Amino acid sequence: MVEKSIRLGCSGGLFLRPAGEICKRAMEYRCRSELVIGDRSYNLRSVLSVLSAQVNSTKEACLRCDGTDETEAARALSEILEEAAGE
Repeated sequence: MVEKSIRLGCSGGLFLRPAGEICKRAMEYRCRSELVIGDRSYNLRSVLSVLSAQVNSTKEACLRCDGTDETEAARALSEILEEAAGE
């Protein structure tokens, strides 16, 4: 399992387009990938799950990937999450 701390700071919120991009990227990997905020986890392969995280301000989160290609997935997903946070 690979875990990486990231800082999400979406001033306008994590809306549908970036959530879709995140899910599309997560589905390219075989491993389970989730975003953990507080005591809740959100499946990054599900747009509805990503949207339900309600990222609309600066939040500390943990990206967790577990499976055969977890290292590659963690690197790619952390990049796209940080890009989405900057929008």
